[in-house]
Order: sequence, then structure tokens, then C-alpha cells
Amino acid sequence: MKIVTAQEMQQIDRTTIESYGLSGSILMERAGLSVARRIKERFDKRPVVVLAGGGNNGGDGFVVARELHNDGWNVKVLLFAKRDQLKGDALFHSKAAEKFGVLIEERTKINVEELTDTVVVDALLGTGLKKEVKAPLNKVIDTLNESGSPVAAVDIPSGISSDTGQIMGAAIKACITVTFGLPKRGHYLYPGCGFAGELFIEDIGFPKTLLESEQLLVELIEPAQLRQLLPKRQRNAHKGNFGHVFLVAGSRGKTGAALMAARAALRAGAGLVTIGIPESISQTFACRVLEEMTLPLPCNSGFFTLDSLGPALKFLQEKASVLAIGPGVSSEPETASFVRALSVKSTVPVVIDADGINAFHKESQALSQIDAPCVITPHSGEMGRITGMSARQTDENRMHVAVEFAKVFNVIVLLKGAPSVLACPDDTMFINRTGNPGMASAGTGDVLTGIIAGLIAQGIPPVQGAKLGVYLHGLSGDIAAARKTEVAMTAGDILECLPEALKQLGIN
Repeated sequence: MKIVTAQEMQQIDRTTIESYGLSGSILMERAGLSVARRIKERFDKRPVVVLAGGGNNGGDGFVVARELHNDGWNVKVLLFAKRDQLKGDALFHSKAAEKFGVLIEERTKINVEELTDTVVVDALLGTGLKKEVKAPLNKVIDTLNESGSPVAAVDIPSGISSDTGQIMGAAIKACITVTFGLPKRGHYLYPGCGFAGELFIEDIGFPKTLLESEQLLVELIEPAQLRQLLPKRQRNAHKGNFGHVFLVAGSRGKTGAALMAARAALRAGAGLVTIGIPESISQTFACRVLEEMTLPLPCNSGFFTLDSLGPALKFLQEKASVLAIGPGVSSEPETASFVRALSVKSTVPVVIDADGINAFHKESQALSQIDAPCVITPHSGEMGRITGMSARQTDENRMHVAVEFAKVFNVIVLLKGAPSVLACPDDTMFINRTGNPGMASAGTGDVLTGIIAGLIAQGIPPVQGAKLGVYLHGLSGDIAAARKTEVAMTAGDILECLPEALKQLGIN
């Protein structure tokens, strides 16, 4: 399913009216009826207060009020605009609501008492909001949130940016949000996502060709897209058919990251995994690896150096299907030089994570020198370091940051977080909805790196491998949280639940 900006949705709306002959009044009617239907399904019949603005969002609210009133609900509309300012379709539906007997009052404020024991319909601002909410509406929003009344938001909770999910001064916290045609970015990006409650996406008659247009560049990662990426295994298959992951990882005191990533690659289906490790700590691995193989590389006191490059590159060129580099390698300056050099010289797809990403801090131009397909998997802090931004700035506009970086450096960016965003150099982006706060713990990123590398090793194109990988990683985390709780789950639990996630996705 495509995910749109406010401007993209406005264009779909405009084209539907101008080119397909479906009037704005009809679209508004269908939108309002769909909201009313969801309210009837979700809430007991009780008094309803519709908070309406002066634009089209308010027009949807008038339709909601008319439909509920006509079905016997006790409804009133509080209009936060002058009646004589209403125009077009909103004016038409306000008059229709009044003719049906709906009470419409002009207001500039509300109090908690009049909202007690009511359902509130938020039809104040909608998706067109571009500036911060100021008085008197910010006070109205604060009062509504203070009341604790259940809220059904029309299109998007008032005060949430449709494009970034940011709170524009003040925002209504809804129980349900009913949006039309396609979801908006702000429905999935935090903090807005946390204000939307349960999201319903309603078909109100937009042409399918507009909703599926290739000009809409952002999509939600959905199971139906992923099930066919891994072909069924032939009965006479052998391990060489499923690729060889070369994982360059680990350093003194950070052996666990390498082991977690390696085991995740095998769990994701890779036929072979070799861990390139600093030679001086190879004995630490010898007693812990089982299915994995190791390649001890020249080092300095447990850390990779440029002396590691020759044998690593030889193995990479002769045996590897994919290079995964970074988990636990440390931020030693010479290690960083080694990471950059090996990544640039790789002739197979590259997955870079953790300290591998930090190796490009102040050297981000080196990413452009990687000729092989490259996936980087930063969290907000790592993304901030290589862009010169803070983690907070990254999170406030994570989609824009990810796609701009992907285009400038010709890499695939999987910006981890809530939600994770996958951005490609051709401007396409994907949003992943699996996962939970319990995954914010040590080692979960290493597991993700291994999963993605293991999938790419089997011949899945890097973009598709990253999509499938981040979805499976989050789904495994959701299964783990259900079994162990979000508080107690660990990265090892995610790894343990990966087979069940594959089964749930329909991959055997």
C-alpha cells in the first residue's frame, strides 16, 4: 500500500474531481459516512460532540453529525469558525446537517464538563496543517485531551503533521483515526503514530490507478510483497546453493556481536557463514562457534588493522556471496580505515552496520566509492554522526534524511527505529511496521545485519533482502515479546523466534 504526503493526497483528490467527474461533495459524503460507520461499530450510543473547523475536514464532520443524528444519536457540532466563512462543499454539508436537525454552535473554547460522557469527533484541522496550532485552538485541544473523552479523528488527529508525524504545537490524542484513500506518512511516523490510535483506511471512491501510481514513491512493507522472495528449495539442493556470507566482525571485548550476526545469517537461510575475526582473539571463538566457520585475520591487540585487508580481500573475492561488516569491530582509527578499504574493494553486495557505519564518520564520501550494491543499517545516532545532525534532528524528519543520504551516496539506507525506514537512491522508500520497544536492547541490530546478509547471500536483490529482513526481524521481535514480555526479551530471543516468523510469513 502506498503512503502519501498531504500534497500527494490533495492531488489525487483534485484529479478525481477534475478528470473523473466525481464531485468533491460526493467524496466528502462518502468520507463522513465511513467515519460515522466506524463510530457506530466502536462506541456505544451516547452523546456525540463534533469539533469542526472551517475547511474540508469540518465538512466531513458535518456529514458525520448528520448521519449519526439521523440514526438517533444525540449530536451537536461545535464550529470553530464563523458560519459566513464556510464555503464550497463544507458549506453545502453544514446546511444539510442543519436541515436534518443537527445543532451547530459557533465556539472559540470548550470546557471539560461539556465533554463528559461523550464521544468526540475531531474534524478541526485535517491533513493540510503546515504551521503550529495557536490560540484558541491549542487551548481547545488541551481541554479535550484533559477530558479523557474517547476521540474519533477524521483523516488525522488535529495538530499532527501529515508529512513528518511531528506535533505542531498541540495535538489531539485519538482512540481511532479514519483516513481516506491512502494512509499519510504522519500516521506511521512518531510521535504522530502514537496519537492516531487504531487506524482505518477507507475506500471512498478514488480511482485505483491514482492510488497505485508509480509516482507515489513511499510504500508500506506488507507480507504479500515478501512471501515469494525466497524460492522453494529443490530436494537435491546443497549448502553451496544458498550463498556464503563473509562476516567481518568482532574485536577484543566484542565477540558477541559477531556470533549473533553469524547465527542470524544461518537462521535466515544462508548456506555458509565465515566470520573474519582478529587473529589474537580467535581462541575465544573456537569454543563458541558451531555451524559457523572462522577466518583469523592479522590484527593489533584484538583489533583489525590495514594488515587485515589482504587476506580478507582474498577470501572475499574467492568465496563470498555477500560481505557483512561492522558488528563489534570497534572504532579504532586503523580499524576504520580497514573497514572503508574492504567495503570499497568489495565486488559482492555489502551490508554495513554499527562500528562499520561509524568508520565513515567524517569520511562519508568513501561510501560513494563502493561500486557493489551497499546497504547501511544505522540507528538515529549513527545516522546523525555521518550526516552531522543530532539523533533528535534525524528522528524529526527521518524519511527525508534517509532518502537524501541514499541519493547523495548511492547506497540503500535502512534507518532503524520506530518505524524503520528503507530508502533507495531512486527516491523510493518503504516503511516497516513490525517490531516493538522491547527490541531496544543490545545485539538486536547485529541480528538484523545477519538476517539481511543471509537473505542477500541466497540471491535476493539487496533492496528486497533489506525489506524482507527488516520485516522478519520486527516480526520475530513481536513473537519474542509475546512470549517473554517486552521488558525481558533479548536479542537472542529474537534470533530464537526467527523460524516462527518465517512460518507466519508462509516461508518454509
